[in-house]
Amino acid sequence: VWWLLSLTALLLTLHDGKAEEGPVPLVIWHGMGDSCCNPLSMGAVKKMVETQIPGIYVLSLKIGNSIPEDMENSFFLNVNKQVEGVCKELAQNPALKNGYNSMGFSQGGQFLRAVAQRCPSPPMRNLISIGGQHQGVYGFPQCRGEISHICDLIRKFLNLGAYTRNIQDHLVQAEYWHDPMNEEEYRNGSIFLADINQERHVNEIYKKNLQLLEKFVMVKFFNDTMVDPPDTEWFGFYKPGQSKETIRLQDSSLYTEDRLGLKEMEKAGKLVFLGVEGNHLQFSQEWFNKNIIPFLH
Repeated sequence: VWWLLSLTALLLTLHDGKAEEGPVPLVIWHGMGDSCCNPLSMGAVKKMVETQIPGIYVLSLKIGNSIPEDMENSFFLNVNKQVEGVCKELAQNPALKNGYNSMGFSQGGQFLRAVAQRCPSPPMRNLISIGGQHQGVYGFPQCRGEISHICDLIRKFLNLGAYTRNIQDHLVQAEYWHDPMNEEEYRNGSIFLADINQERHVNEIYKKNLQLLEKFVMVKFFNDTMVDPPDTEWFGFYKPGQSKETIRLQDSSLYTEDRLGLKEMEKAGKLVFLGVEGNHLQFSQEWFNKNIIPFLH
């Protein structure tokens, strides 16, 4: 009888431990000009996830001490400093100690990839990039509303010299500006994207950490007019030396030389490419529930 009671107690303990663990937490990073808690964007996404996965802990990152500061930092706070701050925040959050999934929107996609590559603790399980620009951009989007004057200012700065140190240090979008007409200048001048994409040298730690992901999901918007080129959302980009013809990730030197481990990850079934027939970040709740929610369980 004693062994039967012991077995029952053990099973109850395991069941309780599983129940206490609950759903895998989720970390969200918003895009350019947005904020952590906008009820029409990240706030709505948070609610969608919480509705589909009851009891889930969702952390929507706020970069700064206020909503206005969060929005401003998406333009003007050095990305490396942002990533460093987020890594510290995640490491100090007890709710994430056993691991978490992450979901980045637009530039938040490549920023969370940097977190995966640089900060493996706590462990990131799945990385979901929705419209992220993993090979950078060559063209600045049209902006509307109250931030249009900021966009005009950024265009002027980029035209002055995207890879000058002062602009790289203080302009977020310059840090993932990828000029296919001047690849050498990009490799030498980019302080963020060229680093996480292993353009100057291969950091084996970055490669190892990225391969720890269970899934790396990339969502591309087929009718995207905000991101140039849209192929960057699937890690593709313009062929070097021109800005008309694009190549897929699988045809790039980054993949063939496997500098980031993406070739090995694809062979292992860890890369997932999803597409949406819409403009930038335009998707339905039905599409989200069907295609994204399964990666959050």
